[in-house]
Amino acid sequence: MRLLFLACLILAFAQPFFNNNSKKATGNKLQIIYLDNSYSMTAKKGARSVLDIAKEAARKQVQHAAPGTRFVLLTNDKPVSYRPEPADKVYREINATDASAGAKSVNQVLATAQSIMQSEAGKGADVYYYSDFQQSAFPAQPDKSLMKDIVFYGLPVQTDEAADIYIDTAWLTTPVLQTGKSNYIVVRTRLEGKAPKENPVLNLVINGQVKSAAQLNFTDKNESVDTLNFQVNNTNWQQIALTVNDAGMRFDDTFRITARSSPNLSVLVLDDGQPNPYIQAAFRAYNGFRLNPVAVANAPKDWKEYNLVILNGITRIDDALGKTLNDALQQGQSICVFPGRTSNFQAINDGLKQAGDIRITGIDTAAQSASSLQQGSALVKDLFDKIPENVQLPVANWHYMINAGLSANQQSILSFRNGDPLMARYTPSRGQLYICATSADLQSGNFPGSYFFTPFLYEMAMQSGSSSIYAITAGAQQPVYLALANVTERNTVHLYGNGLDVIPPQRPDGAGLDVFVDQAVQQPGFYALGAPGNDTTQIALNQNKEESLLNFREINALKSEWRGDNIKWLSISDNGRIADSDTGGSFPLWKVCVILALAMLTAETYLLARQRVAVA
Repeated sequence: MRLLFLACLILAFAQPFFNNNSKKATGNKLQIIYLDNSYSMTAKKGARSVLDIAKEAARKQVQHAAPGTRFVLLTNDKPVSYRPEPADKVYREINATDASAGAKSVNQVLATAQSIMQSEAGKGADVYYYSDFQQSAFPAQPDKSLMKDIVFYGLPVQTDEAADIYIDTAWLTTPVLQTGKSNYIVVRTRLEGKAPKENPVLNLVINGQVKSAAQLNFTDKNESVDTLNFQVNNTNWQQIALTVNDAGMRFDDTFRITARSSPNLSVLVLDDGQPNPYIQAAFRAYNGFRLNPVAVANAPKDWKEYNLVILNGITRIDDALGKTLNDALQQGQSICVFPGRTSNFQAINDGLKQAGDIRITGIDTAAQSASSLQQGSALVKDLFDKIPENVQLPVANWHYMINAGLSANQQSILSFRNGDPLMARYTPSRGQLYICATSADLQSGNFPGSYFFTPFLYEMAMQSGSSSIYAITAGAQQPVYLALANVTERNTVHLYGNGLDVIPPQRPDGAGLDVFVDQAVQQPGFYALGAPGNDTTQIALNQNKEESLLNFREINALKSEWRGDNIKWLSISDNGRIADSDTGGSFPLWKVCVILALAMLTAETYLLARQRVAVA
């Protein structure tokens, strides 16, 4: 018993020696801590957020690390350093970490770890992953190619108390903002988790002033759809903010829109025959458009003042009309052609060839329904929040068969089963040419009476100029189109806001620029885009709704899929203590040795006492 007592005592005091040997064996392994500071980590667990609990655990890990250990700290923000830093500096960085608008997936974190290993010539890395393991960021199964030479430590920090009310989306019921008249905005709000005791209130704030409010009543699908109205009295940019008083998670309580009245959207309609009632009805429904119907024989020679030119019922495009059409495309304007039915379609081809390698090759007289809709088209992507699977596409009683060369850059928006386009976009130059394969009348099909007809025309009219309504989603890589003609490499578009002045990624697109705002900033808010010598455009950037979806992975299910010798799962208590960890466990080996030594000492004392009793 005495020998066992001494052995256990020696093992307890020799623990640092064994730890040093273990550290020497893994001395070349990188120690990487990923601290998930996405907005979903602001959910409460008791009086603290899960982010605070994760930060406390990460601080304790750094505090109890062996002297001289260096760490790489990764968050959803840009890292302070991609190289290992001393523990005291990493400790301060953990303290300074706050919730961020950005988000990273586990594959992005592991790819960064692989890159750091290569640059540091390390033999491997220990990746400590502190997160709530949201489904959108953490797949059910690991990517084995990213796990090479990595020991993954999963440290889940989750709560069952999370509840969130957020504004999913909002949209104006009219394509343009109207001055001096009532404008209506539809707001869809969603509920995640347990409903609050009192119904929350939705406020409409314009330029900092509350204009309207509504009490939210959630359906059995946990959503509320409300319509608010407001008026504006000038054509300036309006900063529209929709807010909900959610006491739980605040990051997604505001949805922002910028809009201005654009009374100068002019549409020229060149009719070959009678005016089209469907085109006239579409543009006369709102006062944001100025419609000018003209017979094609009296077509003006200059189309610069028009945002959209429609050629309706055209059976012939002569050289003069073809030249004017080509000039308009060269200037970046939008043209839409609804051809009339004729057996002499070569008369249309004679004019189209001046614009690009586009030609009609025949007529298909069979009635057919369009079978596919190009969801990525500029005409389509803003029409639906999510395109229904059973959406009804237009039917054509006949259509022209249209072929185009590579230089025409054809994009089929609506197409038939055999691949022929019903509506296609061509960009042979700076502008955009839209050609429908059939006429815009009910004898030719139901396209003029379909859901798509009027919205398509609105989008065409607004594409030749900058938009008058903006609501961008962070992380969607959705470009903002600006109709700027005098932008050069030395005169680029800047992004301004709250002391910020950066140059976001941008690329030429027709007569303007596509500006990728969310690649320069992630923080939701109102921003301004502008280049010297051009008007400033106000835009609104909103938070990605994936962070609002409180869907988290079941840790027990993850353990069955994320398993192996290089994958370890640890647990974190509410006070930030890491359990089942060799470095930060709640019951380390030296304590076990001390307890065994005391047990041996007790046994020896008992045996000695028993021997004395027996002798007596």
